Amino acid sequence: MEHNKENYFKGLLYAIFCYSAWGVFPLYWKLLIIVPSEQILAHRMIWSMVFLAITILMMRKTSLVSYLRQPRIIGTLILTSILIGLNWGVYIYAVNHEHIVESSLGYYINPLLSVLLGLLFMKERLSKPQMVAVLFALAGLVWLTVDIGRIPWISLSLALTFSLYGFFRKKVNVESMPGLLIETMILAPFALWYLWHVDQNQTGVFLHHSHMTDFLLVLGGLITALPLFMFGMAATRIPLSTLGFVQYLSPTIQLMIGLFVYRETFSTAYFISFFLVWIGVVIYTYSLISAVRERKRITV
Repeated sequence: MEHNKENYFKGLLYAIFCYSAWGVFPLYWKLLIIVPSEQILAHRMIWSMVFLAITILMMRKTSLVSYLRQPRIIGTLILTSILIGLNWGVYIYAVNHEHIVESSLGYYINPLLSVLLGLLFMKERLSKPQMVAVLFALAGLVWLTVDIGRIPWISLSLALTFSLYGFFRKKVNVESMPGLLIETMILAPFALWYLWHVDQNQTGVFLHHSHMTDFLLVLGGLITALPLFMFGMAATRIPLSTLGFVQYLSPTIQLMIGLFVYRETFSTAYFISFFLVWIGVVIYTYSLISAVRERKRITV
């Protein structure tokens, strides 16, 4: 019993660390505001691959080799690599073009969208609270779309790409770090070509601006790999309900940074939209906790 408590506490700390790290990412990408978003993205792909490869070699994970021998897995990871590349690109663009508030809305919606994907494509049954939660999230998006007169494409893109990414990764069922390494290996040739192209056109920033900028671009790989490693450690130690609750730490930190550090606007339309989504989040979290309690009651 004591060992289980210690394991749970460690898992909770890992979860808090990784979601907090993802939450403060805007502060990091803002340090690279002089670098075009496309170049930041390309460097993130390449240096993530490097740091993930070093980590997996140190951990002596053999699963990577077996994944590379299976065409079905590689085919799915080609698709997920496109999705995670788009997600990273939209997020970096959002941060460096003063859309942190809108990006945080996307990550509030993401888990609720994942529930909807489970219903539509995996025939998963939704409880009444989960259905209500999804409806509140959709109402929040519709309200914002009607009020501001355009689709909040950053929120929607981030939520869609990440929930689809999670959906296909769940279907292919590979370990997170070796899977991401293969995804970055798929993306790296395109990223390298792009960086070579901008360098030839004398518009590349890497090695042409400052040592600090170069260092931050390289470090982007480590700050991508480290929270992912922590997430893997957390996922094996704490229940899904706890993880589902802690994940909202990330968009909450992002929202606070957008509002109080970078003074982004938070109109009445955004407030009502967020409020509707927050109601959905509370209902969804409650449904997760209730489901765990019910399973425990049945087990006892």
